[in-house]
Amino acid sequence: MGGIYLHIPYCRQACHYCNFHFSTTLKSMPELVQALTRELSLRQSYLQEPVATIYLGGGTPSLLADEQLALLLAKIRALFTVDAEAEITLEANPEDVSAERAVMWRRLGFNRISLGVQSFDDRVLPLLNRAHSSRQAIEAVHLLAVAGFDNISIDLIYGIPGQDSRQWQRNLEQALALPVRHLSCYALTIEERTAWGHWQRQGRLKAVSEATYEAEYHTMCAMLAQAGFEHYEVSNFARPGYRSRHNQAYWHGAPYLGAGPGAHSYNGSSRQANITNNAIYIRQLSRGLVPATTEHLNKEQQYYEYLLTGLRTDRGIDLSLLEHTFGMAVQPHEAFLKRCVEQGLAKRQNDKFVLTESGWLLADSIIVELMNDKK
Repeated sequence: MGGIYLHIPYCRQACHYCNFHFSTTLKSMPELVQALTRELSLRQSYLQEPVATIYLGGGTPSLLADEQLALLLAKIRALFTVDAEAEITLEANPEDVSAERAVMWRRLGFNRISLGVQSFDDRVLPLLNRAHSSRQAIEAVHLLAVAGFDNISIDLIYGIPGQDSRQWQRNLEQALALPVRHLSCYALTIEERTAWGHWQRQGRLKAVSEATYEAEYHTMCAMLAQAGFEHYEVSNFARPGYRSRHNQAYWHGAPYLGAGPGAHSYNGSSRQANITNNAIYIRQLSRGLVPATTEHLNKEQQYYEYLLTGLRTDRGIDLSLLEHTFGMAVQPHEAFLKRCVEQGLAKRQNDKFVLTESGWLLADSIIVELMNDKK
């Protein structure tokens, strides 16, 4: 089964931490929607499998009018075989949610909402340059639930400068008090090409310590486990039966088509990256061209992709595949794998190797070690 991702690169305002491709100039949005439909038509043959997941991300897809959302979903259904039980996700910001819009999104076919809350603290939200208040975020979740959305996910951020551990704990308590089935909790990274990156270079902002990151991470893991959430990927937690099927497909190596500026696609042997320029994207699609580059993955790159995605999840990696699929012998890794288990960083059962929650904190260095030791 395959997946389709549409990147909607528009936001009302720029969050101070965000490094994704987006524009705060909305006037080209109608043209871009039309360009998206052209790209989908041109790339109809990219996916040979039925579509099991559709995800509209960004940016802020909830900025699109209902008619534009309807057009995009209709185009996908006309061009691809969409599974009757497909997971169809819309990313939304709390300030875009109303009773009327929530009902319309449900009627259009969306059955999952990913809500960009980031924090329930009204002192922190302005620091992030978010447009909503904590009250709006809480009300948005309830409006979505009343409209019939049983599968609601919210995003939260930890490791925020100026936010202490008690504030982070209150964020989690508020999230658990709401009818949400899924949480994506991300450790803040101060990216160079962001407002916070600029402030850090000026000395106006200081990142939190590694000890603070780790303490807030372990608080999150303990609280969500106690509440019955499954920690199934480094940053993702779900109640049983509510894991993100779309994201799991990425991590398990399933093929997916990404359309829109900055979107990526994967078919098992190559990756395609669309240009991150809205104007050029629109202009090229008007000429019947998809502005993208393609990278064909060799065995070593495929091996790295397998480690990178597999070790982030509670599924882990199958050590027997290292040799049979990627030509990488397991024997040179054995001493290192044993140390990971002894130090509580991983669990191993026969050929299955899975990082623990403590191991996930060191996932990048573990992957580097496995890559360096592979010969």
